[in-house]
Amino acid sequence: MNRRCFVSLTRGLIIAMNKTLIVAAAHDRHTLEAVFNAGGDFILLGDREKILRISEEFGQAPPNIINTSDDVETARKAVSLVREINGGVLMKGLMETATLLSAVLDRENGIRQSKTLSHIAVLDVPKYHKKITITDGGMCPHPTFEQKADILRNAVEFYAGTFVKVAVLSASEAVNPKLPESMDAAELSKIKIENCIIEGPLSFDIAIDREAAEIKDFNSRISGDADILLVPDITAGNILCKGLIHWAGAKMAGAVLGAKVPIILVSRGASAEEKLLSIKLCKDGKPWGRCPHRVTKYHEVNATTLSCLEINKCVVT
Repeated sequence: MNRRCFVSLTRGLIIAMNKTLIVAAAHDRHTLEAVFNAGGDFILLGDREKILRISEEFGQAPPNIINTSDDVETARKAVSLVREINGGVLMKGLMETATLLSAVLDRENGIRQSKTLSHIAVLDVPKYHKKITITDGGMCPHPTFEQKADILRNAVEFYAGTFVKVAVLSASEAVNPKLPESMDAAELSKIKIENCIIEGPLSFDIAIDREAAEIKDFNSRISGDADILLVPDITAGNILCKGLIHWAGAKMAGAVLGAKVPIILVSRGASAEEKLLSIKLCKDGKPWGRCPHRVTKYHEVNATTLSCLEINKCVVT
């Protein structure tokens, strides 16, 4: 994945490019601004009068609006639409996260697919040479080992067809019984997933800086080139993401995985830019747009990866 644009466009996301964005509680200025700028097909659910009034300010007259009376009805109908069209992307607008998730996780009419829903934050960090994905800083407060395994699979499957390198983070690269997350990391690194290298426990510096690994004389196949950082818990992931955004000038796109479709579940107070980037991430895997790609060809890159890169007109050096 190149720093200036995604080359890790998954097979699933290529298909999803032409599918509908379903927006629950769309009567929100930042949400509608992002939806209109993203383009493509969409269905807006919520207060019809408010949606039309805000849309007029952007010079838009959206044709597909479903008027709903309250957030519970909105969430239920949005999830129902996902089932009816058998795909798409689901987005939360001006409603409580718990309300939408309740409909998503409904045992009879929901769209849960994995045992665990998890959040990925995909960041464009100026000092890192490609996009970096951090999981899970938004859904699971204190994940068990089994939940961490689900979180890992969710993230890797999001980039299906692309070779990814996963660093399972801990305070140190040494396994220490006093650090339970380091023991989990060691076990997670043994999981076999196609088109994926998993290493752990790794300290943050070793995961993102090859020189740090060399100084510590630590042998790693992914040091300085990690695609996915699996954090020990929601607190670590949340602090890491916000630190990179506020101190390192990173831009972020996010999605919730583990349902039948990606879910855009950004904060109600998120900017239009963050919402737009998240829409692009979920619809076509390119939150920062299209541009010529350059990636480093490592010995682990296989035929599947090269095929994916060829599809996206990448230059392999």
